[in-house]
Amino acid sequence: MSQKTRTTDEEALAYHLNPVPGKLEVRASTVMTTQRDLSLAYSPGVAVPVKAIAEDPSLAYDYTTKGNMVAVISNGSAILGLGNLGALASKPVMEGKAVLFKRFADVNSIDLELDTEDPEAFINAVKLMGPSFGGINLEDIKAPECFIIEDRLKEEMDIPVFHDDQHGTAVICAAGLINALHLSGKKLADCKIVLNGAGAAGIACIELIKAMGARHDNCIACDTKGVIYKGRQEGMNQWKSAHAADTEDRTLEEAMKGADVFLGVSVKGAVTAEMVASMADNPVIFAMANPDPEITPEDAHAVRKDAIVATGRSDYPNQVNNVLGFPYLFRGALDIQARKINDEMKIACARALAELAREDVPDEVGMAYGRKLQFGPDYIIPTPFDPRLIHTIPPAVAKAGMDTGVARRPIIDMEAYELTLKSRLDPTASILEGLFNRAKESQARMIFAEGDDERVVRAALAYARSGLGEPIVIGRPDEVQQILDQAGQGDAISELRIVNAGTVDNLQEMTEFLYRRLQRRGYDQRDCYRLASRDRHVFSALLLAHDYADGMVTGATRKGAQVLAQIGLVFDATAADGAVGISAILHEGRLVLIADTLVHEWPDREDLANIAERAAEVARSLGLEPRVAFCSFSNFGYPVSERAEKMHHAVEALDARHVDFEYDGEMTVDVALNADVMNQYPFCRLSGPANILVVPARHSASISVKMMQELAGATVIGPILTGIDRQVKLTTTTATVNDILHMAVMAACRVG
Repeated sequence: MSQKTRTTDEEALAYHLNPVPGKLEVRASTVMTTQRDLSLAYSPGVAVPVKAIAEDPSLAYDYTTKGNMVAVISNGSAILGLGNLGALASKPVMEGKAVLFKRFADVNSIDLELDTEDPEAFINAVKLMGPSFGGINLEDIKAPECFIIEDRLKEEMDIPVFHDDQHGTAVICAAGLINALHLSGKKLADCKIVLNGAGAAGIACIELIKAMGARHDNCIACDTKGVIYKGRQEGMNQWKSAHAADTEDRTLEEAMKGADVFLGVSVKGAVTAEMVASMADNPVIFAMANPDPEITPEDAHAVRKDAIVATGRSDYPNQVNNVLGFPYLFRGALDIQARKINDEMKIACARALAELAREDVPDEVGMAYGRKLQFGPDYIIPTPFDPRLIHTIPPAVAKAGMDTGVARRPIIDMEAYELTLKSRLDPTASILEGLFNRAKESQARMIFAEGDDERVVRAALAYARSGLGEPIVIGRPDEVQQILDQAGQGDAISELRIVNAGTVDNLQEMTEFLYRRLQRRGYDQRDCYRLASRDRHVFSALLLAHDYADGMVTGATRKGAQVLAQIGLVFDATAADGAVGISAILHEGRLVLIADTLVHEWPDREDLANIAERAAEVARSLGLEPRVAFCSFSNFGYPVSERAEKMHHAVEALDARHVDFEYDGEMTVDVALNADVMNQYPFCRLSGPANILVVPARHSASISVKMMQELAGATVIGPILTGIDRQVKLTTTTATVNDILHMAVMAACRVG
């Protein structure tokens, strides 16, 4: 089981507060710079699409955001596991759901919180807002009102209405069940199925499974009163009555005897080991209660080795996670301008997920999770960060919608559609999530060299609480304690290992090691002792050299060149040694590496070839297939310039090395990054936009990175120091807590 991430109340509140309150913002998607732009965007230009839509309402999908806009709507009457806390309190959850829509399926979404528990008022409010949206995602509404609201809205609106608490869980549960029964060699129609928890999610699960072929007389549903049987009066409603079983069983324990499948959406501990032991051979147990399952996989397997177990938890295999469903269901539904999301579309989603889990898992997905993923009892549901989801699930949903007649605008070229879906994928988030998962698996001991800086201490604490490994903070305990006190984390000092020259027992050994390296460079033993005992960068590097840790992060308090010089006293970290600094730029769903941003002042052709090779290694460790552009102000020899010649010759240097990645140059940055501009040079060797830019000098690299950071708001990770034999990562003096944490993750994953 992987390490569980821990967060504090303070961290959660800070996340929602900075840099601006909340998790969403609105940006214009069209140019808004000149008076002409404004006259097109508003008056008088806006009158033209207004008239067109008035004549043909379907054109709203062409001229407005309607076709890619979903409303996430709640009244806060059943928030997560917190209960009825009201509409306003539900807003952080609804904002979060809107963010997930964008992150996973590029669906624009806005949250709306309705301050009413009257179903009629709720229904009327949503209906009145219908023209604004392409779909409605209902969330966190208590039962039985959620059934009433969804049923009425589905009847009275001509856009998809989907209560994710019900159907999202049902779809992922169904996908996992398809594969679990496949492995067990059983057919759904023959299985005895027991459901515990007859609320919104439970009812939806049993309804969908019956729609897929489970027999009514083989399904037993239970709630807090026991088995829902024919003739029962207590605690019943029309939705429970629809699933009342003709059975003599009255308790969950009785119902579980001989059951093939258990579906739990109830409470922690509802299932005992004795119940599991009484189930049929090769039982399937989906204990989906959150945050703690009805029975843990360990307890279930202790009595039944043949059981296949799924939970709602990310720290166990086979997580039933709604994020595998609702973004892609809506993506497919929106793209055919569907009138509704019907059972056939939900079943298509479930089957597509099941089939995806059976396919060979790409190496980068396995690498992201730190283990080989292969279809079997511990892998029956795809992982949420599988990049194939975006172009696999929506086409299946769209096809089912077209086949069942709910599509306003059917997709003609499905292959082209899949290509457009691939272009919507944001690779940067997947890469970062993959790195975090790999870091959790490696459990690296990480040195944070500047324990006198608040950002560094907070990053070290985040490293521990994210389950990434052991943080080693270089500093004085009283200073670290003061920083934590000021941050409202005074009790957290026990989570950090604080080290300084006075706490190690081999300082003399490290001093002698340093003296052997520096004695012919003008340093005497006293100089080396002072460096080892007083300079935190040198001391940290010495700890790393003597295997006190697996990596180190530094550079938050001193300029990169100064830090590199100090580290170079301990490790071979010069240009002549093959060291290279590579900065990763993350912006609007793209990740581009720029090199060299740290070591080479004015590289020659062979240096540039070395830089390209190092950058390609970093790209591959990030899960990217390298495409290198040697950048200049000229394109393939024009204009002629002595300054640009070395970029041209660097290509020749790589030609002689017979490397196994794409490269070309010299070229301008727009040619390197813009596919349309690149097409003007059909002889260019690159198969697509470059993801590595090798630039002529360190100053041009630095200017490029800083400009992207300040003008475009890009996230910069690095420089990633590569080409030395230990994991040393440098951050910048302007780094945030997250920047420092990201560099620690890079070191833990041995990127570079």
